Amino acid sequence: MPTSRFDSLISRPRWTREDAREVIAALERSGQSVSIFAADHGIDPQRVYLWRRRLGEAERTTFQEIVVRSPSAHADAVPHHAPFEIALVSGDVVRVPPSFDAAALARLLDVLTQARSC
Repeated sequence: MPTSRFDSLISRPRWTREDAREVIAALERSGQSVSIFAADHGIDPQRVYLWRRRLGEAERTTFQEIVVRSPSAHADAVPHHAPFEIALVSGDVVRVPPSFDAAALARLLDVLTQARSC
């Protein structure tokens, strides 16, 4: 008999998208592999793989163009050696150190462009 809301959720014969998001979030928080997580919770690992793939396809990050304008009056308040961040719609943040290699950044952008076209 299920003892918690999570146990009740994972024992359902069908998951809603929200149910699957909760399970995938718990998997990610656990740091375990899918097979170990599934075994620990009595879930068919293929079910977890299926939902992770479905949610990943439905929630794929898209990139938006940004326009860099000339420095504002407050630009002097930020030291030139400070790192900067790029926040993605997904909530992921890319932190770029002040000493980044322009060629490496260009390669990363190429990879992201290619991945987007797949």
